[in-house]
Amino acid sequence: MTNNEVTRDLSGQTMLISGGSRGIGLAIALKAAADGANVALLAKTAEPHPKLEGTIFTAAAEIEKAGGTALPIVGDVRSDESIADVVAQTVEKFAGIDICVNNASAIDLSGVDDLRMKSYDLMQDINVRGTYALSKACVPHLRESDNGHILTLSPPITLEPKWFAPHTAYTIAKYGMTLAALGLAQELRGDGVASNALWPRTLVATAAVQNLLGGDAAMKMARTPAIYADAAYHVLTQDSREFTGQSLLCEDVLKSAGVTDFGLYAADGEGADLGVDLFVDSVDPE
Repeated sequence: MTNNEVTRDLSGQTMLISGGSRGIGLAIALKAAADGANVALLAKTAEPHPKLEGTIFTAAAEIEKAGGTALPIVGDVRSDESIADVVAQTVEKFAGIDICVNNASAIDLSGVDDLRMKSYDLMQDINVRGTYALSKACVPHLRESDNGHILTLSPPITLEPKWFAPHTAYTIAKYGMTLAALGLAQELRGDGVASNALWPRTLVATAAVQNLLGGDAAMKMARTPAIYADAAYHVLTQDSREFTGQSLLCEDVLKSAGVTDFGLYAADGEGADLGVDLFVDSVDPE
C-alpha cells in the first residue's frame, strides 16, 4: 500500500458489480453513486428472500436516490450468457465500463467430512470462475477507459496452516479469487488497467456473518459495510497505471488515506470487542 492521494472522483464513471443487491456490494455501489457514477448490477435476487434483505431492484432504487444511475440486470455470474448480456447492456447504456467489481461470492465453511461437492462446485463457479469470467468480459472496455480498475473482494494469501484446516474448500475458492486479481494485474499492467484485491481486517456486518458466522453475537463484533465501501472508493480513485497488483486490507487502505477514527464504523456503536476476519491475524497491528 502506498500513500498515493486520491486523484479523482467517480463522477461519470461506469461501474459493473456482481452481486450488489445488498451488504458490501451495495455499500460500494452507493458510495460510487454519491459521486454521480453509473452502476450496473448483475445479481440473481429478483424476488425478496425470507432471510436476505433487498433485491436487485430495491438496490437500483437506492443507487438512484443516492445520485447515481442504475442498471439492474437479473442474471448469474456462473453463466457466460449472463455475463455477455450484462456487459453488452452496460456498454450500450453507458458507452463503456470503467470499473469491474467482483463482489459475488459463495461461502461454506464445512470441513472435508461434511462438505458436499455441490457446495465445492458452487464456490469454485461463483468465486473463482465468476471473478475471472466477469473480469475477462470487461477487459476490452477497461482498456478504453482512462482509469480502468478491477477490484476483487478477496483476502491476502497466507500459507499459514491454520487457515487451511477448518475450511479447505472455502480457502481454495477465496484464494483463487485473489490469484485471479493479482494475475490479471500483471497481464494488464501494460494496458494501464489496474487489478487489486481488497479484504477487511474485522468481521463486517452482513447477512453471511449473521446467518453463518455467529448470529447477533458476531454482528456486535463487526464493522459496518461502510468501511469496505470507503476503502474501495480510495482504491478505485487511484491512478490505474500506478496502483495495481496489490492485496489490500480495508483498514490499512484507510489509514494510508489519513483515517484515524475507526469507531465510526462499529456496527454496535461502540466497537469495543471486534472480531478478526478470516485469513487475518489481528484487528490493529502495531
